[in-house]
Order: sequence, then structure tokens, then C-alpha cells
Amino acid sequence: MGDIRMLKYNRTNVYDFNFHLVFVTKYRKNIFTNEQARSVMKDILYTIANNNNTEIEYIEVMPDHVHMMLSFSPKQTPSSIVKSFKGTSAREWFKQFPETKEQLWGGHLWSHSYFMSTLGNVSKEVVAKYIENQLTEYNSGRSRH
Repeated sequence: MGDIRMLKYNRTNVYDFNFHLVFVTKYRKNIFTNEQARSVMKDILYTIANNNNTEIEYIEVMPDHVHMMLSFSPKQTPSSIVKSFKGTSAREWFKQFPETKEQLWGGHLWSHSYFMSTLGNVSKEVVAKYIENQLTEYNSGRSRH
């Protein structure tokens, strides 16, 4: 994995601002049940990140939730980042997969709640390894997150 500590530079500040973000599908429904679905959602999330000056350092899309390690400017608020990811990804997902709405009462892709934590340099490595191993653990029946 190597050294994952990277300072970010922009015109007015330098920062090392990293977060672990997890959000789940509404009713924890298994929506992203195959590699194609997970790949499409990853592409959607990467596009949203690029459009919002947010860097996804690690990502895994699970059947019923998403894990990301993110970095974004301190000028942005965590809640606005989450709102952008969840709202935009749901709209784009339903454009591509409208039949998914039938599985979700009320037509919402994501639960209203989410988990976000800040990361220190030691925990960044732990979380990165955790995210990288999520799908393998899920497939072997060990993960419940």
C-alpha cells in the first residue's frame, strides 16, 4: 500500500484532511449485487468527486453500502460532500437502472443516515486496508458492515 500520507495544496491553503465515509442503501437492500452494478456506482461516485474537488483515495461498493476514504478542502463542509454524493449518485443510478426503484419503497436509494469519521495518519492505513478487504471478506461471509 505504501505511504498514503499526502498533503494537498491549493491556492490559499495546504491540508491533510481525510475522512472515512459509509452510507447504506435504504432498508439495507442489496442493490449492488454484481460486479457490473458495483463498477457503475464506483464510476458515478468518482465523477461526483471530480466535479466537487474531492479525492477518493479508497472505495468499495458493497451490495448494501459504500465505504470511502476521502479528502477534500477544509473550505467544504462534510455534510455538503455527503449530500452531493448521495443525492447525485441516486439520481444518476435511477437514470441508468430505473427498475431499482421497485425494490425501494418510496424510491430512495440511500438511507438518510451516514457515518463519517476523521482519520489520523495511523488510522488512515488501518481504514485503507479495511476498505480494500471489504468485498473479499463479504464474499467469504465474514463481514457484516
